[in-house]
Amino acid sequence: MMATEAAGTTGEATRANGVPLWALVASSAVSEAGSALTWIALPWFVLVTTGSAAKTGLTGFAVALPGFVAGLFGGTVVDRFGYKRASIAADLVSGLGIMLVPLLYHTVGLAFWQLLALVFVGALLGVPGFTARRAMIPELAALAHTRLERANAAFEAVQSVALLLGPPLAGVLIAWLGASNVLWLDAASFAISAGAVAVAIPAVAAGARRAATGRYFAELARGLRFLRQDRVLFPLAIGLAIGNFLSNAFVAVALPVWVKDVYGRPTVLGLLVAVFGAGALAGALGYGAVGHRLSRRALWIAPEVCAAVMYAVFALAPALFIIAAVLVVVGVFSGPTNPLLVTIRHERTPVELRGRVFATFSAIAQVASPLGVVIAGYAIQGFGLRPTLLALAAVAAVVSAGMLFVPAFRELQAPATGEPAMAFAQHEGGSES
Repeated sequence: MMATEAAGTTGEATRANGVPLWALVASSAVSEAGSALTWIALPWFVLVTTGSAAKTGLTGFAVALPGFVAGLFGGTVVDRFGYKRASIAADLVSGLGIMLVPLLYHTVGLAFWQLLALVFVGALLGVPGFTARRAMIPELAALAHTRLERANAAFEAVQSVALLLGPPLAGVLIAWLGASNVLWLDAASFAISAGAVAVAIPAVAAGARRAATGRYFAELARGLRFLRQDRVLFPLAIGLAIGNFLSNAFVAVALPVWVKDVYGRPTVLGLLVAVFGAGALAGALGYGAVGHRLSRRALWIAPEVCAAVMYAVFALAPALFIIAAVLVVVGVFSGPTNPLLVTIRHERTPVELRGRVFATFSAIAQVASPLGVVIAGYAIQGFGLRPTLLALAAVAAVVSAGMLFVPAFRELQAPATGEPAMAFAQHEGGSES
């Protein structure tokens, strides 16, 4: 009965077809692997060519800022343009922006302001593109007759796989080819992802392409209003924004500077990110297997507690094996976060608002990240690396303690529908708004 209900929501026959779902997961894996190379190569490129932690922070700002801008205004475009078309277009634009960095650097030269402009363009459609791919998952999971938690865990786990494989490979490639040349591979990964989505995704999950109505801002406002009035989703977005403020300051600036100061080798940076990715992969897969039986509130708060410990450990600069062990533990507890939050959004958001709500949620989650990386860069340059890491640890500890007292975080459990959360059975996700 459950398989019939899940398939019935897509209007397809009851026979399971998992090819489109896994093709989407594979295409995202390729794109995320390319992006993982850039996560290592780009800050290292800036540090080597400028020697400035502040400029590294400004580059992180240029990468993070589009997440808010495009997330806020791009969700309506995703809903209008269709999920499949939006995903393909986003990959192509992102690939072009990244490709121009090494192209200009090795030909006519690349000024710092041009680098900022190009990484801004490369990141501009990242949130709309990822939103479009996430929006296709419920219908593809229904087509494959799999649980929504399991489909989301598989899709989000590719980010952990990318963190596991991409950074150590990036460290080797940077030493071999140079940081600027590694960016070519990221550009190629976007092209491969666009091609896979174009070929493999069926109409059932492509999203309806709606003619322009001339009421763009009215539709935008509807999505914003829905999210603002939802007593669970809006607090989650705010909490994630605070966590991302801290984590982006660490990952984009403090971690590369720490590695450069202590070890001076990009391979160590890649290794540490990969170790975290291994833990995150285990956590994400664990969520896919048993996450529906665990406390969502605990899964949500635990990563912030772990982050506070991690920042403090880095400030103490212990032996590398201790750092690696801490990163594995933090990764395990962080791995369930993305699939958990995406599952909650799928449960609570009507299909016609999915693009807007998902993109706006991501925009709010990223709103403070640009400020975080800039502050981190200047704090390290002005006060030193260790005081900055200790400040991150203190703020993360206060944030994690505060989350225990937020009423909305006691309401994260799945709706009591009497059935497991199969792929987007026709729920009334927005009834609380």
